[in-house]
Amino acid sequence: MAHLGNGVEYGLHCLLWLTGSPDERASSRDLADLQGISPSFVAKLFPRLEKAGIVEAGEGVRGGYRLARPAQRISVLDVVDAIEGPKPLFECQEIRGRCAVFGGKPPSWSTDGVCSVHAVMLRAEQAMRRELARTTLAELAAVAGKKAPEGFTQDIRSWLNDRWAARTDTRASDTQEGSAKRRRHKT
Repeated sequence: MAHLGNGVEYGLHCLLWLTGSPDERASSRDLADLQGISPSFVAKLFPRLEKAGIVEAGEGVRGGYRLARPAQRISVLDVVDAIEGPKPLFECQEIRGRCAVFGGKPPSWSTDGVCSVHAVMLRAEQAMRRELARTTLAELAAVAGKKAPEGFTQDIRSWLNDRWAARTDTRASDTQEGSAKRRRHKT
């Protein structure tokens, strides 16, 4: 049976921190560092989320990712499909036609239609997809927010803002140093 990979978990956890404000941006590296997960792995997820219209990337010093639409309009299924692609829960191997008694020539009654094992797996997948489709990123964030102590969300926002400020200051000083070097070389 196929399963959802850890990319779905990583992606959802990262997206939760983007639900606060439509103008809130964060780099995939900062979101990964915040949670102690692999920055390179998270960096591979965000282009998939961007292609699916879940996040949008900003350019420049204050670049980074933000939600492309309100969290209430992003389902967990949207995220799963963006990260995993159209991967079925179960892949039938058509074992029913391999019975030794058939001598390599299974009768049509044994292989016609959907296998009873596959049928139950299809129903289970449909139920799972319905639940994932009806649960939004906003709902996940609300549940997570209720569990956290008061002020925790603000601590996260401050941590992310401090990272942005440090990166902005570094880029600004790099730009200023580069400009100064160019001026010195021209004289």
